[in-house]
This record gives sequence, structure tokens and C-alpha cells, in this order.
Amino acid sequence: MTSPLSVPSSVITASAASLACQAAVAHAEALGIRINVAVTDASGVLAAFLRMPNAFLHSIDIAIDKAYTAASFGFPTSQWPQVLAGDEALKLGLPLRPRLVVFGGGLPIAADGARLGGIGVSGGSAEQDEACARAGLKALGLD
Repeated sequence: MTSPLSVPSSVITASAASLACQAAVAHAEALGIRINVAVTDASGVLAAFLRMPNAFLHSIDIAIDKAYTAASFGFPTSQWPQVLAGDEALKLGLPLRPRLVVFGGGLPIAADGARLGGIGVSGGSAEQDEACARAGLKALGLD
């Protein structure tokens, strides 16, 4: 029964979030890098996290915030330079917002037209991080 005071929402499962993290770590191992990987639900709440041994400590929060940013805006964090281009006020102000990450490594997780969350990876280059995040999506049968 639905209520006129609420809307139904899709939520990533714990097993899917864990699988995405494991696949990202496997890809990082193949690349020879150490990463932190986070998956959030669509509201940006942490659903799963893995840290490879000796991955950078500062990358813990960066990975979580990449997933949060991708989940909340619904596009890859690598697209922020294009979004900010040409609007000086946005370029100066928006990146100062807490938890907003404006470089690569965060991807939204969506299925059947519903945003389920985000995956964020930190520890390699922005390109390596995004490749690991894509491996996480691929493990879920997405993108």
C-alpha cells in the first residue's frame, strides 16, 4: 500500500554493493595499485567499503565522497570540469562545498531507470580510479 506522503524508492542491496567493491579491488590488483572503494545508496549513505592493505589513508574519505557525489548528482565525477566551465561563480563556489569531488573516480549506479547509488574509488590516477569503478559496475551487469 502506498501513502500519499511517500514515494517508492529503489535501494542497492548489500550483496550488490559488496560485489561492486570486490570487483573494483580485483581490477586494482590487475593494475598493480592499491585503492579504497566505497558504494553508497542513492541518498549517499555508505552501503559498502573496502580498503586494500597499504592504500593511502587520505583516500578513504575521498573514495566515500566520490561515491556520494556521483550518487547525489547522477553523473560521473570526471564530468565536473565541463559542468563548471564557463560559469565563474559555480567554478569558484561549488567545489568548496563539503564532500563534493570534482575529479574522476566516482560513477553513479543506475538500473532500469532508477538511481541506486554511487561507487567511488581513490588510490590511483583519476583514470585508474574510474576504470576500477567501471569494473565494479560491470560486475553488477551495468554499463
